Amino acid sequence: MSRIGKKPISIPDSIQVNLEGSKIVFKGSKATKELETYNRVKIEIKDKELIFTSIDSEPQSRAFWGTYRALAYNIVVGLTSGFSKTLEINGVGYKANVAGNVLELALGFSHPIKYTIPKDVEMSVDKNQIIIKGNDKQQIGQIAAEIREFRPPEPYKGKGIKYLDEIIIRKAGKTAKK
Repeated sequence: MSRIGKKPISIPDSIQVNLEGSKIVFKGSKATKELETYNRVKIEIKDKELIFTSIDSEPQSRAFWGTYRALAYNIVVGLTSGFSKTLEINGVGYKANVAGNVLELALGFSHPIKYTIPKDVEMSVDKNQIIIKGNDKQQIGQIAAEIREFRPPEPYKGKGIKYLDEIIIRKAGKTAKK
């Protein structure tokens, strides 16, 4: 039995939830999101709660049960409070700037890197931190991974772009012979 799938999702008053066949439609004040389940789980709405149940006892069905419940929960949280990721830039001369809908990064290359910000996402730069906010957890994580990929942190001096809570294991440099 799925431990996550058993938990009902309480629906706040600011969100409307409708079932359209095997599709769940979430309408919030800012956006509308859809979750297609392809009839892999049974869905019910009772007393402002969204309840998921497995169709049968096959392992694949139980996996879908927990997965779709987690995806629906992330949509509800995204429409109410939103998600954010913070990246930290370390290195001499490394800097970031938001100009309109473009993130400009100077990361020690011969050219600046320009990253176009998607329309549903807000980005801001505070000193050496890039803050990414939005209502789609997967999209925020993907954007953070793409920006980190431009200059991943290196293990000797720790230069590069890293997540704020990421710990870089440092290596010892060369030692001189005596």
